[in-house]
Amino acid sequence: MFYDQATISVHGGRGGDGMMSFRREAYVPMGGPDGGNGGRGGDVIFVVNKRLNTLNYFQYTRKFIAEDGRRGGPQKMTGRGGESLYIEVPPGTIIREAETNNLVGDLKEDEEQLIVAVGGKGGRGNASYITAHNQAPRMAENGAPGEERTLNLELKLIADVGFAGLPNAGKSTLLAAITAAKPKIADYPFTTLQPNLGVAKVGLTRTVVLADIPGLIEGASQGIGLGHEFLRHIERTRVLIHLINGTSEDPVKDYVTLQAELAAFGHGLGEKPQVVAMTKMDLPDAQAAYELLNEELQAKKKEMSEKDFLASPWANLQSIIPISAAIGKNTRELLNRAVEILDSLPEPEEPELIPEITEDERLIFEVAREDNGSYRVTSPMLERRIQMTRWDLDAAVQKFQRALEGSGVGPELKRLGIKAGDMVHIGDYELEWGDG
Repeated sequence: MFYDQATISVHGGRGGDGMMSFRREAYVPMGGPDGGNGGRGGDVIFVVNKRLNTLNYFQYTRKFIAEDGRRGGPQKMTGRGGESLYIEVPPGTIIREAETNNLVGDLKEDEEQLIVAVGGKGGRGNASYITAHNQAPRMAENGAPGEERTLNLELKLIADVGFAGLPNAGKSTLLAAITAAKPKIADYPFTTLQPNLGVAKVGLTRTVVLADIPGLIEGASQGIGLGHEFLRHIERTRVLIHLINGTSEDPVKDYVTLQAELAAFGHGLGEKPQVVAMTKMDLPDAQAAYELLNEELQAKKKEMSEKDFLASPWANLQSIIPISAAIGKNTRELLNRAVEILDSLPEPEEPELIPEITEDERLIFEVAREDNGSYRVTSPMLERRIQMTRWDLDAAVQKFQRALEGSGVGPELKRLGIKAGDMVHIGDYELEWGDG
């Protein structure tokens, strides 16, 4: 089975806790603070492996968690950092935020890497809190939680040229004839149930990647059959070879049907440059079909103004190349024409990634009064801070209170009329509001 979509969750490792410790040595009764910092949590990193061509692995494994950092030690020893988790994906993998559909990454090149979940910072030990006014701080910090995300993965085959056509138009036969690919070939519709890739040699050193997309039926752009799944793969290609079955009873209708499906699907498929080929020209009826399609082309040129004709799908028919993959007729000429068009195109634009979150944006918060009279605070910064706070240490609690005031949440709660004894919810924590 060919899987080209998956939804997974990724979790960066939690940072190790900082240690509160004081030197304990013979003849040193008043040893100073020496608690070390916790180690940083590991990241979750995608890495491209060109040998992969599906997302099958993610159908069985959907949750990925990097290693946590280790706790800090005495003598100011920093805890060991957590190992990053590397996840292999095929080239052509697009990563989006599941909730917002924002683009996170578009991985194309072999060994390309992308950090998708950052590990948490290690908590500071009490040795890090020494100041001129406090030489023996009884203060330490928990490690920060790692980043959590739910991601949608989508695989779009990366190919220079894509084959498009109705079922049994001869796409797989052509791919096998001009590349080393070995797709399943038989004389019945829907032989190809998944995309196939092949590499064709052009000249002495040049190669191009070709994609055989399963045959499209009328209504594919509305999701009939497997239309949506397969049309998506043509988006990556830059030139289309539109194959028309030379044994078709109505080659004109076949041409119109496919052009309509490409245009209806959108995403620029209808505007991609095309080379049109009439296949199976070694068979008796193919010549008649080729002539019929040429006659229709000439009729459209007469009916339409030059401007309207060039803006219509019929303009793609100006050069119909008759081929036979079975006997090798004109297959090389067809490939060379597609490469000629490919070389004339400008470089594709890079997709727009979601911008980095600034520190100011991290301070954005919301405060809402709930039905039971308690308050709900939504603040990414405070939700992270609260998990790092050591509630058994007065200094840590006071530090969190200063963060609450500095973020503007404290003043906003007071403005909304919070009273001593009211409950405040931040993340998974429930706090009781005190006097002052």
